[in-house]
Amino acid sequence: MFENLTNKFEEVFSSLKKAPSLDEKQVDEGLRGIRQALLEADVTLEVAKQFVENVKPKALGTEIVRSTSPGQMVVKVVYDELVKLLGEKNEEINLNAVPPVPMMLVGLQGSGKTTTTAKLAKFLENNKKKKIMMVSLDIYRPAAQEQLKSLGEKNNILTLPIIEGQLPADICRRAISAANLNGADIILFDTAGRTQIDLQMMSEIKQIESIIKPTETFLVADSLTGQVAAEVAKEFKNTVNLTGIILTRADGDARGGAAVSMKYVSNVPIKFLGVGEKTENFEVFHPDRIANRILGMGDVVSLVEKATQDLSEENIKKTEENLKKGSFSMNDYLTQLRQMKKMGGIEGIMSLMPGVSKVKKQMDQSGIDETIISQNEAIILSMTKKERENPKIIDGSRRKRIANGSGTDVATINKLLKQFKMMSDMMKKMSKGNLKGMTDKGIPPELFNQLK
Repeated sequence: MFENLTNKFEEVFSSLKKAPSLDEKQVDEGLRGIRQALLEADVTLEVAKQFVENVKPKALGTEIVRSTSPGQMVVKVVYDELVKLLGEKNEEINLNAVPPVPMMLVGLQGSGKTTTTAKLAKFLENNKKKKIMMVSLDIYRPAAQEQLKSLGEKNNILTLPIIEGQLPADICRRAISAANLNGADIILFDTAGRTQIDLQMMSEIKQIESIIKPTETFLVADSLTGQVAAEVAKEFKNTVNLTGIILTRADGDARGGAAVSMKYVSNVPIKFLGVGEKTENFEVFHPDRIANRILGMGDVVSLVEKATQDLSEENIKKTEENLKKGSFSMNDYLTQLRQMKKMGGIEGIMSLMPGVSKVKKQMDQSGIDETIISQNEAIILSMTKKERENPKIIDGSRRKRIANGSGTDVATINKLLKQFKMMSDMMKKMSKGNLKGMTDKGIPPELFNQLK
């Protein structure tokens, strides 16, 4: 996400950072580049114009802090304005009501409401420890109710049973009674969408709102639609008490215009991002972290959160103990590979690292293929228990056997063993507090050479 915008911003900042001092002409030139970058990212003209107007007086009037360049101070001003534009802080989900707390998801057809309902339910179960009931009010789209039921069964989430021919208002009343009987803490209402906003759709949503009185009404918007998504948010805000936005397909949006525009245009906070097809591909929206990503500064906090969210306390403790001992086995490496897959593969991790464009360039130049993770996993699984614990015993005949078992060749086994050796050495350095070479300029080139 934001790849195009990040690249453009980094181009602008690289020239500003080189200048020993900045005059109004240079600032104007830089801001022209920023405005163009925003417009190319499908940010609305109104937002791009206002953003540049806000940045200019601060960029020219900022006192230069000792040990920083004028260019760096401009980056700081742009960062602060981006955070302000995106919403300043993460807005917590409102659970302040007597259970079962009702919440409603609205949006156009095809925006991903039903899948997002299941993602939000799973998030609330895992992070807020709440029992959720999902309810489909979409009686128009063929198999819409069955889709939510299927998602509920697949993810072990309580879903209101379907009664054919029942109208949305009646389904709402039945859902509230059923949620009380089942001890649900929260009810998520998945409303019907249309291909475009119409009076009938808005009238139905207003009726549902008056019956269930939701604490949260989320607009589910497709980030790939850019400025259209921002206008849709404005329309819904004029009709219902919209409290939050959930942007879907954020992982496929290289421009990021919708995220940058929506808070400003609708005055409604973005609360979550859908970043993939799986139920767990769902993130809390943090304006400061997103601003860091846009400016190519990385998002190390999110990276750490992703790395630990699927690990048990016992596994974390074991990893810490191994690091202290300087011990690192093939089993540890296998755990890391599987964790990388859950985090979106090599590219998913690198997108959160500082200097993302440099890292991306390194990946492209090195010809790294995402399938390398699955291939390495297959190789390790073809090893015996002793070989995983002590890879030094893997001689020529063992390499041939492992290659046959994993469907690879000896050269690929040699490459993995080199990668493991490098990773093991890095872990030993980390255990001693020596992080030399791990800088914001990207990943050590020798590691990329081994991954090729």
